[in-house]
Amino acid sequence: MTNAGQGSSRAAKAEEIRQLVDASLDRLASALDEGQSDELQRFLAAMGRFHRYSFQNVMLILNQRPDATRVAGFQTWKKLGRSVTKGEKGIAIFAPMLINNRDKDNEHKGETDQPDKVLRFRVVHVFDVAQTEGEPLPEPARATGDPGEAMVRLEAAVRARGIELAEADDLGGADGVSRGGRIELQAGLDDATRFGVLVHEFAHELLHHVKGEERPTKCVRETEAEAVAFIVCEATGLEARGSAVDYIQLYQGDRETLTASLTRIQKTATEIIDAIEGEAIGLATQQTIAVANANREQTR
Repeated sequence: MTNAGQGSSRAAKAEEIRQLVDASLDRLASALDEGQSDELQRFLAAMGRFHRYSFQNVMLILNQRPDATRVAGFQTWKKLGRSVTKGEKGIAIFAPMLINNRDKDNEHKGETDQPDKVLRFRVVHVFDVAQTEGEPLPEPARATGDPGEAMVRLEAAVRARGIELAEADDLGGADGVSRGGRIELQAGLDDATRFGVLVHEFAHELLHHVKGEERPTKCVRETEAEAVAFIVCEATGLEARGSAVDYIQLYQGDRETLTASLTRIQKTATEIIDAIEGEAIGLATQQTIAVANANREQTR
């Protein structure tokens, strides 16, 4: 093919990717306008039942059960449709309580400004989700489908950028973490989720770990990364609208947030799609060379 022909082909491909990205963004913005899904509403309602424990109680929980993730009292688990498994030992923490002030009426002390109630602490017991059984906890939607060879090409594209890729047994409840030059993924994710999470963290690496640039707010960062993941997932044939909308709204993102970052999202999504397709061409060439070499060996 001539240089002019190659240039024309590249331009046509770039325009095809641009149209794909724009169409995906339109669909995502429209979905955000529809409001929170039933799944996300149930998830938020369930999460609202879990207390934010003090630093002291967090240390107590981790000291007694280092692998604890979601902790709640017996009655809270019951309201969530789960029960504590028979024989499980509770995790002891301190709970604040207000009691009547017995010194209030001690007139001989000559104190008239004593409070009616005083704060005291008592020991109560909570249980980790792993100590319970019953109805599964609500979760936001997840991506579905089969990324196929695109997974291998995406991983190769990540490493080609000099970014280390690793798996971890425990990321504190997260599916993935971007650490600036290193991406860690939760072990055991299904292929569709793993692909979407890896694109999300790759987007963080490209957008939010740039030296000399001020990092945007958490809401903006997560909206940008998840919008990029949605576009790339759609380009790969995965269904990710529900998961993207739920994730963005979990961080209070909306159409306005999306629109404000449109250029950054378009550029990064296009870059990743192009990188994946570039890796596809590279892998196909390697396979062709390998087959040709094998054929030569057989004819010798």
